This record gives sequence, structure tokens and C-alpha cells, in this order.
Amino acid sequence: MEKLYLLLIGIFAYSTSNCNAFTLSNSPSSFARVTSRTTLTKTAVATDTSFVRPDTLSNGITEQACADAAAKMQRIEVPVPTNVAEDGTVGISYIHWKAETKTNTMPLLLVHGFDSSCLEYRRLGPKLAALGIDTYAVDLLGWGYTQLDNVQSFSAQAKVEALKSFWDSIGQERNVCVAGASLGGAAAIEFAAINPDVVKGCIFIDAQGFVDGVGPMASLPKFLAQAGVQVLKSEPLRNSANNMSYYDKETYATEDALKVGRLHCLREGWDNALVSFMLSGGFYPSEKVSQITAPSLILWGRQDTILEIEFAQKFLDTLPDAQLKWVEECGHVPHLEQPDATAKLISSFLSSEKFSSNMSENDNVNEMKDVGVMEENKILIATSLTGVALVGTAVATGVLGSI
Repeated sequence: MEKLYLLLIGIFAYSTSNCNAFTLSNSPSSFARVTSRTTLTKTAVATDTSFVRPDTLSNGITEQACADAAAKMQRIEVPVPTNVAEDGTVGISYIHWKAETKTNTMPLLLVHGFDSSCLEYRRLGPKLAALGIDTYAVDLLGWGYTQLDNVQSFSAQAKVEALKSFWDSIGQERNVCVAGASLGGAAAIEFAAINPDVVKGCIFIDAQGFVDGVGPMASLPKFLAQAGVQVLKSEPLRNSANNMSYYDKETYATEDALKVGRLHCLREGWDNALVSFMLSGGFYPSEKVSQITAPSLILWGRQDTILEIEFAQKFLDTLPDAQLKWVEECGHVPHLEQPDATAKLISSFLSSEKFSSNMSENDNVNEMKDVGVMEENKILIATSLTGVALVGTAVATGVLGSI
């Protein structure tokens, strides 16, 4: 079973692109890292002002939800160890759907699957926001629309470090619930295991939690791995994986879905980033599942043929505090095939009594941030008034001449 799943992951990962099929609206140089800084209460977030959002319409994608999600995409620089990037920062792309109503639920951090992007959550994100959940979908380093140039490592460890740094920058000390779909579940497990003080809830969506590594690919010479990535870019393989992912193939396994899943693979440097990850050995989540003490929700498509129901039960048996909810008439991707049902299950979980104490803690953090911003504004106003007074005095005494 594990070997079969690894094969399916390989197909899904490598069958992502015929690079002559579409063109991106931005050139490779448009991903150069020119930044401006916006000061927040605790830390500074560097926004990559050169980042060009993916142009879905120009690439033949007709789904409005995809265009809407792409229009919200941003990229910021986050600190990482110098063995990941020599200058100590990498650009991480994400989409933020702000909660449309006031609730006390924790923010939710969504992590996509293998060699995918945050556009994977284009249907779920808006529905969660409408239910009052502040929702972030983030790209894992090396995938999606993250920085690909001037990065030394796209390993599993580098991905988790960048994910942690992203939430440190964006979350501003707020507790968070992390959700991972498919291989994103492995990243979510590793992230939650090393951040128990911040991660207070977990959601696993048809997640990989009990298959370690990437199989024989990790031991291949680099030149063979690179050749393999090129060979396995074929459209038929991606189409096969697309069909495997859904229960209702006629409705969802469309040409449009194929294009959305492939779009990020057209970026220069994508193949090298994927080889770097594969040669690093991949994620090793299985021994960490039992270490997650936060309340957890397991969501599983009843008709998932990629990860069968035995894996859902194994999560339930291994996690200290977990509940399992089935998503009916659904394959491997509930967030894409049944977003309404998935959003309601997540909302019910996050608003349960399990998280009452975390809601209060986040309220306190937000209040402290608001007070801090008010105090900074007072200081800024006072400083500005002082500056005006000094300038007025200088003018009056003729120091500034005719200015």
C-alpha cells in the first residue's frame, strides 16, 4: 500500500507540466526580490513589491474562483537559516481571506499538497471567511509561487522552517490551527510537532501521515533525478492523477483543473526546486503524529482511492485527541470537490468548546496589538508635532532661508 501511494504521489508530482503549453505573463526576472518594509507591532514584514501574481485568465483558466484567489495572492520575505538562503531570507507566497464576520475562532493556516500551490484552496478559503474564520493559504518553499532563485535548499526541513517563519511574521504571536491536505498533512504534522505553544489545533484532510520519505528517488544521482523530472512532466500523467483525485470526475477532473495545477510549474527553477526536495529525502511524519497533543480533526473523502480509509482510522488511533468526519461523495480532495461541506465541518470544529481558552488568548493578543499600535501612533503624532514646531522655529529665525 505504501509503495502504491508513493507511486501515486510521484505521478501527481511529476506529471505537472508541458512547459510549451502555456506562457506566464511574467518573465523570470519579475520574481527578483525587491522589497519594501511595513512595520508591524512586533516584527517587520518585508513585502516583495516585484512579485507578479499569476495571470490565470491569460493562461486559459476560466474558473472565476481561481482568478479571485490569484488576485489576492501576496509574497513576503521571511527569515531562514543561511544554509537555506545565503542572505537569510526567502519569499513565501500566500492568500489571505479575511473573516467576514466577527467570531472568536483561531486563524486557520492551510497547507497544500505535493508540488501544488495555495490556489488549491481557491474554493474553500472564501467559504471559511464567510463563516468568520480568518484564513491563510500558504505556499511551501519551492512550490507554488515562492521564491526559486538564490535559494540553496528546498528540502523538507527548509520547507518547515520557512512555514514556521511565515507564521511568526504574519501571525504576530497568535495561536493557530494548521490544516494540511495530502502531503501537506506531513508538513503540517512536522510544523505542529515543533510548535506546540502556537499550534493549538490541527486538521488533516486526506493527509499523508504514515508514509515516510520519497522512496528510491532520494538515492538517485542528481543528473538522473533531473532527467526523471523532465520525463515525468508529461500531460497524460498529470491528467491521470487529476482523474484519480476526484469521485465526480466528469464535474471536477476538467481541463481547467489540469491547468490550475500545472500553472506554477511553468516558472523558471521549478524543476531544480523539486529535485532538491526529492534528493533531501522528503518528510518523515509518522513518528511525530503521536506527539501532537492539540485537538485534531480528520477529514476524509469517503471515496478516496489514493489514500484509503485505513489511513483515516490510523490517524484516529494514533492522535491523542482526534475526531474523524467523513465527506460523502468525495475523493482525495474534499476542499475542491465538497468545499461547502468541508467548510462547515471545519467551522464546527474550530467553534467547539475545545478551543474556548485559545479564543481568549487570541483576543488578549489582539487587544495588546491594538494598544501597541495606538501607543505607536501617539508617539508618531507627538514626534511629528515636535518636528513641525522645530521647523517653524527654524523658519522664523531665518535658518532655512527662503525655503
